[in-house]
Amino acid sequence: QVQLVESGGGSVQAGGSLRLSCVVSAYTSTNYYMGWFRQVPGQKREGVASIDRDGGSTYGDSVKGRFTISKGNAENTLWLQMNNLKPEDTAMYYCAADLTPFKTYSARLRPETYPYWGQGTQVTVSS
Repeated sequence: QVQLVESGGGSVQAGGSLRLSCVVSAYTSTNYYMGWFRQVPGQKREGVASIDRDGGSTYGDSVKGRFTISKGNAENTLWLQMNNLKPEDTAMYYCAADLTPFKTYSARLRPETYPYWGQGTQVTVSS
């Protein structure tokens, strides 16, 4: 059983920054992939960023150059630094994990490939 808890969301103005955190509260494999996803009302969940066991990262096109995914010194901590936020970034942000040893490049930002999820943290960006 893997449990994840994300935090750090809030309300900011366009151009501002937020840093989200995700902490795994139970067992995880060293071979896991972790990712950040977001969802707005009436839309499908969207892949934001993912990171592999070696720190390699993948980003959705809409956040490239603005968001950075990283791992903390502790293996059970994941971060998402969000800079130059835009109103279209407004969404519920979710942390997710997959314990499989390998994910194809295209699967890393597909939410249906991640079995473990946090409860989400709301990010609201005003114009």
